[in-house]
Amino acid sequence: MNRTDLIIIGAGPGGYRAAEYAAKQGLKVVVFEEGEVGGTCLNVGCIPTKTYVHSATFAEARQRLAEVVPQLRQGVEGILSHPNITLIRGKACFADATTVCSVCGDTIGAENIIIATGSETKWLPIAGKDNPRVVDSTELLRLDSLPRRLAIIGAGVIGMEFASIFNRFGSEVTVIEYLKECLPALDSDIAKRLRKTLEKRGINFKMKTAVKDIADIDADVVLMATGRKPRTEGLNLEAAGITLAANGTIPVDDNFQIVNRQSLYAIGDVNGRQMLAHAAEMQAVRAVNHILHRQDGIRFDIMPAAIFTSPEAACVGPTEDQLKEQGIANECRKSFWRANGKALAMGQTEGMLKLFVSSSEQTPGLILGCHAFGAHAADIVQEVSVLMCKHTTIAELSDMVHIHPTLSEILKPPFV
Repeated sequence: MNRTDLIIIGAGPGGYRAAEYAAKQGLKVVVFEEGEVGGTCLNVGCIPTKTYVHSATFAEARQRLAEVVPQLRQGVEGILSHPNITLIRGKACFADATTVCSVCGDTIGAENIIIATGSETKWLPIAGKDNPRVVDSTELLRLDSLPRRLAIIGAGVIGMEFASIFNRFGSEVTVIEYLKECLPALDSDIAKRLRKTLEKRGINFKMKTAVKDIADIDADVVLMATGRKPRTEGLNLEAAGITLAANGTIPVDDNFQIVNRQSLYAIGDVNGRQMLAHAAEMQAVRAVNHILHRQDGIRFDIMPAAIFTSPEAACVGPTEDQLKEQGIANECRKSFWRANGKALAMGQTEGMLKLFVSSSEQTPGLILGCHAFGAHAADIVQEVSVLMCKHTTIAELSDMVHIHPTLSEILKPPFV
């Protein structure tokens, strides 16, 4: 049996980032990957959907997808070609807490092992879900013709992005959601305004509606966009002494070390903490730092996220409702795209930003969070994320110069 310093199972954003960082620190790394490197995000998630977002037609999107994904995948292959990294292509499973085997017959031992196997579609137990016209996001991206009528079950990030994309391509889109509002992680006021904007563009929303049978849905294609679940099947976690949580995630501590298993780590979607590619990358850095006995200042409590509808939405920090529930004294400052010169010049006047600021005596004016929708909302919220990491107050923000004319002036006081 061969031995190495670190084994990583999975070559998605978390896995390849962990491998790259560890290798540059001098560790010998073995990476197991049964599919294409780059994981869900690169191959069937973030990158393909953003390619569709920035394409004018379905045909153009298909063509660009065939060009963009292989190019980026080649980049990841380059990262994993580091002399300290060995990539083993094949499904891996645990033999014990320090040993991993592959279906190809490789058996590798290591002092530390990182599980970075990502997630997969979570299918609801709906009658008729096995009907050929029911697809998940991966299968939707593989369609070679544009559906005339597309029904989407679920108004989360996946559902809303595809609704916006296929509406623009010319499909008749209906979104069916069990909850009273879309995008539950987004401030309810922002989410409602975004939904209303998309309704004006022809998307039909059926809120507070449960689907009991696919046969009741009048559509050519039905997208199941009801979330994702950790991918753990076939890993033989029992051999490593790993017990899953009730929701199927691998429980970890703040260093992403698996609970009660000191040499084992789980990063990215598989631990269920923050199912975002950029979260997986930073969790990878923290896990490797812990292995190397290094400290870092990564703020996992400040995790920006974006929804690439048209217009896009983004958020960082708690919603207004969450602040109220937690009893955190705050003031809400608002600004609107229609009052911004660059937005007017671009013809992109739909948008609103809510900035939450502490009104407590202990932290007066401290920026607590930001939720927004509008052109380039993700870039603006990213700026707020940086400010929050540096404990910035609204007074300090007022002293910061913003280029004119830019959309970033939406963050320039005075606010409404």
